[in-house]
Amino acid sequence: MRINGLPAGTIAVGVDGSVSSQHALAFAIDQAVAERRPLTLVHAVGAAGALSADQEGHDRPAGLEDLKAHSQRLLAAAREAVTLRAPGLDVHEILEAADPRDALLAVARDASLVVVGSRGRGPVGTLLLGSVSVAVTRHATCPVVVVRPGNPGIVRHGILVGADGTERSPVVLDFAFRQASIRRPPLTVLHACWDLRAALTAAQPVDGLDEGLEEHRLLLAECVAGLREKYPDVPVRTELATGPPDDCLLRLGKRMNMVVVGSHRGGAASEVLFGSVAARVVEHATCPVAVVPTGNRE
Repeated sequence: MRINGLPAGTIAVGVDGSVSSQHALAFAIDQAVAERRPLTLVHAVGAAGALSADQEGHDRPAGLEDLKAHSQRLLAAAREAVTLRAPGLDVHEILEAADPRDALLAVARDASLVVVGSRGRGPVGTLLLGSVSVAVTRHATCPVVVVRPGNPGIVRHGILVGADGTERSPVVLDFAFRQASIRRPPLTVLHACWDLRAALTAAQPVDGLDEGLEEHRLLLAECVAGLREKYPDVPVRTELATGPPDDCLLRLGKRMNMVVVGSHRGGAASEVLFGSVAARVVEHATCPVAVVPTGNRE
């Protein structure tokens, strides 16, 4: 499907009235303000969404007019939230009779960023991670931020990005550096060495004593060298760790404002290795997770 009338480069956010959606909306508003981009509110109702609840909590089919009125109220409430948080922000609305996954993936073709909550309303909301979030992070052609619930009382230390040292790393790192430049938090670039020794022990920071890891240190330094020059305003530190990449990212991500990972495409082996890392981080992180597409897209 194709979405007409979408401002190019917009920040798009999925709106469904859930608490998770409200958190996503707040993040998207702040992002649009920081990047000086228009904001697009996206609401879609497909077959799975054509349900309402009776007084006893049982789902029953809703009439078409009821659904339309309900959708318009959701968008009006979201627009009001935007006005309260960021008066003067350029706001657009998309209301589609389609599967929310298809609508958001279509929007992603022209958006600079798509923001979604980690849970939705209704039966899908009972899952740990909603099917909409899974589909959008796996198949979108632009970066996607999944706004995960977290403990607001924890002191957080900026943005964390994983660097695997492949030719696909630069696009992920550039996104992370740019976000740090826009939002002004410090940036930590993490490279995880997943070797036999690491697989047999808990993921722990490397304290510089293992000479066998010098190659990885050099690789990490090379990954960020050009970006330090491109974004001189970003305070950045590098960290080398041993263990599975997803474990390392989740451990350090507990005290971060955002975790950035790549979603690699280009073959079954790549999908298993890198797609699973992104999926697990999105599933278990306690802060927003940005998934940046790299490689061939489906």
